[in-house]
Amino acid sequence: MHSSRPRDNKVHFPQDRRPGLWIRPSLLIGIAALVLLPIIIAWIQYGVSGLPALADPVRTFPGSSGFPLWLRMAHYISFVLTLLLIRSGLSILADHPRLYRDQDCTPGSEWIRFTPLTVPTDRVWTAKDDARYISPLWSLPGYRHTVGVARHWHFLSVLFWVLTGVVYVALLFVQGHWARLVPTYWGILSDAWNIFVHYATFHLPPEPDGFVAYQALQQLTYFAVVFIMAPLSILSGLAMSPALDGHFAWYPRLFGGRQGARSLHFLLMVGFSAFLVIHVALVVATGFVQNMNHIVMGTDTGGPAGWMLGLVGVTAALAVLFAAYWVSWHRPRALQLAARRTVGALTLRTLDPLKPVAEFGRDDISPHFWSNGKLPTSQDWQTLLAEDFGGFRLRVSGLVDHPVELSLDEIVALGQHNQITLHHCIQGWSGVAEWGGLPMSALIDLVRPRLEAQVVVFHSFGEGLYGGEYYETLPLADALHPQCLLAYEMNGERLGADHGAPLRLRAENQLGYKMIKWISSIEFVVSEKEVGQGFGGANEDHEYFDLVPTI
Repeated sequence: MHSSRPRDNKVHFPQDRRPGLWIRPSLLIGIAALVLLPIIIAWIQYGVSGLPALADPVRTFPGSSGFPLWLRMAHYISFVLTLLLIRSGLSILADHPRLYRDQDCTPGSEWIRFTPLTVPTDRVWTAKDDARYISPLWSLPGYRHTVGVARHWHFLSVLFWVLTGVVYVALLFVQGHWARLVPTYWGILSDAWNIFVHYATFHLPPEPDGFVAYQALQQLTYFAVVFIMAPLSILSGLAMSPALDGHFAWYPRLFGGRQGARSLHFLLMVGFSAFLVIHVALVVATGFVQNMNHIVMGTDTGGPAGWMLGLVGVTAALAVLFAAYWVSWHRPRALQLAARRTVGALTLRTLDPLKPVAEFGRDDISPHFWSNGKLPTSQDWQTLLAEDFGGFRLRVSGLVDHPVELSLDEIVALGQHNQITLHHCIQGWSGVAEWGGLPMSALIDLVRPRLEAQVVVFHSFGEGLYGGEYYETLPLADALHPQCLLAYEMNGERLGADHGAPLRLRAENQLGYKMIKWISSIEFVVSEKEVGQGFGGANEDHEYFDLVPTI
């Protein structure tokens, strides 16, 4: 993100900014049926027997009426953080605007896509090519190829969203307000249906005073949002972590695989968005002034203070959204470093220590594995490609006792390990492939790094998104993992140009951008601060990608 004016940069503001939406027809019919069926049943019931009688509102337990300050504060903070999560989530989605039901991301198998383009078959079409522009009016930071910054906002927001939720739920039970949200009798289901019939047939049911009680459908909805949707959002988000999935192979299977988790995560975002819209509409329709006094002032009165202070709160929320956009384009490095100190520090202690061990069978290999990045344009690489890399020499240097230069044949002679693993791209796509190559541990044994060497630098023949040398780094501890390879084969064949020939890195506890392609040389150094701009890779330097790439 080299420009604070994204419209000046064709990377972020491309000529083709057309929106698109396509849903698999069979699925669209199924969704329409699920939505329309209860409405049709409600109308039939209304036509046959009229509006059903409504039970008394759900009674709250003593001491659980009213809205104490901690509840009102949690309500407002969650509102702002949810807006940040939804907006940043849309920017992340735009970087791979397709959702799938299975483990693979084969073009044409998606159930929904947010692009007018089908993947062309007459030329190489990379995942970078497939990313779409999205307006910053709807997303954070918006535009195109801003997934790094979007992820920082998403994870920073979710960290405080979870903390707010934990405090809120704890106080619900400590203070006795749990009875507002937790159903205590099975009859609430029929009561809620009767209320739904009123809404579905355009009759507004009588509302209880929300200060002391909720009606049945309202209580069930709040219960679902707090105790079902929120936990599922967290759990499905974790199922997209390469470190977690690589260590606990069973975990993503709970969601039908990584792409199943990604699709569920999106659907939950849609659910939260729909809830916000309906919730605000009903606040207005069922007594705006009194409702605002309830949740803003904590009083059961009809004065103007609640809606006036509420308007100030909404203005402040909009100011937060604008400030987040401004920081994205004017202070992205500060945002990246803030994410490292918070989210990064947490994942370093929880996810990074998990060693990758998960492997798949040959039947799991994906029929399509997206390529990514720009093919090298350097004359050296073009010459090597024309010679089938016969003249390639991998130079390994730096803080080592035994620097070497190795041909591909010599690398193969050092030993080969094969593994079938799941690739996690930061853009959102995934794929299973078999990789064959030299374990990094064997190369490390050969060159014997010195004690002060803690980081391995991989230099590429390729270029970054904005030009310049493409490089990546890996902590020595990660390079020693059994599943860390210098891969020269993919699915039993010599690595192709699109996927990184002559060598690419495989580090299965990391996101895909760390698995550098077209490796030209390797260097052992004390710290990543010695290379490039000092943030660990070309993507981290220029696109502000995660500094701890384990989720």
